[in-house]
Amino acid sequence: MAEKKDIVVHAVRRDGRGKNDARRARRNGQVPVTMYGGGVEAVTALAELRDLAAILRSDTGRNTIFTLEVEGVEATEVMFVDRQIDPVRSRLLHADFKRLVKGEKIEATVPLRLIGESIGVREQSGMLEQIVRSIEIRCEPREIPEALEVDVTNLGVHDVLHVSDIPTPAGVEILEPPDTVIATVGVVKEEPVAATALEGEALAEPEVIGKGKKEGEGEAGEEEKK
Repeated sequence: MAEKKDIVVHAVRRDGRGKNDARRARRNGQVPVTMYGGGVEAVTALAELRDLAAILRSDTGRNTIFTLEVEGVEATEVMFVDRQIDPVRSRLLHADFKRLVKGEKIEATVPLRLIGESIGVREQSGMLEQIVRSIEIRCEPREIPEALEVDVTNLGVHDVLHVSDIPTPAGVEILEPPDTVIATVGVVKEEPVAATALEGEALAEPEVIGKGKKEGEGEAGEEEKK
């Protein structure tokens, strides 16, 4: 479950809104953030990159519940709802947080884990293929599971698992279509073995060599001419 950790992130109100202001903040180790929800006005601020990066690297990642303190604004429990990452430097560029309100459900993305060894792999020489690796859900923040797990032990060759086969905890709603395929066991096709170079040489037509003179034949002919 997504448990509230004793994490407090301090931030300052952001006055500038232009790209130059954002670049200047990032050079100073800060990240532009927006906090919204809860029926109150959205707040834009600047938070320390190191604090947000530590949360994203934690076990609960973006589903971590933490407290955001912005000067002049009441401290609020929040979670990541969106983030922008630099594709080259893998650095956080911007983040959106949602205020958490008791009794209000939110949407989240959690990993999908396959557990057990498939009978199709173990006894039928098949290969397990996981097609879906994360699932969109809706529930109260503290009910967000660390991951959803599906046992594939009885999955044989050509068998298929769907979203509808995922066991879900009470209070958790899966938002993906029930007929979405999440895993299957396929047959491993054996490629025909190519003939070896040695076999190729054995099958090749023998080279025709012209008939030569027997040993000593040339010398005998010379003697007769004398």
